[in-house]
Amino acid sequence: STLLAAVSAARPRIADYPFTTLAPHLGIVKVGDYSSFVMADIPGLIEGAAQGKGLGHRFLRHIQRTRILAYLIDINDADIAGTRRLLEQELAAFDPELIRKPSLTVINKIDTRTESDVEAVSRELPADYIYISAATGKGVDTLLRALERKLEQCRAERATD
Repeated sequence: STLLAAVSAARPRIADYPFTTLAPHLGIVKVGDYSSFVMADIPGLIEGAAQGKGLGHRFLRHIQRTRILAYLIDINDADIAGTRRLLEQELAAFDPELIRKPSLTVINKIDTRTESDVEAVSRELPADYIYISAATGKGVDTLLRALERKLEQCRAERATD
């Protein structure tokens, strides 16, 4: 929700505890002078969401309409790679096509750690992960450019189909 509020005019509810988002929120994100896209903030998924556990299962169908998935994971998560795998498993259990969508993994809340801590975490994870602080804006431009590139690739592929 913080990311959506930072990059669009959307004003979702933001609180200092997990799973604040209770319903999907949409916002129009402008990239540069001539490009924009719609970003959706979907309630967090927990283990068992595809079987109806938690709130996220109610919104998995919304994910089916997206072109790109951005897995947003807190840098303070004790098992970032495991959380990414869990999210993919839940999506695949709901609809196997979802994990075939282009995706990015975004590590958020880097402002809560020292620079050396962030570097240590990044050495343990794949090189293509993007590190941001939605609260301070650090890395957000890099994320938006990466999303725009993925969208351009999707558009080009649809044009050739």
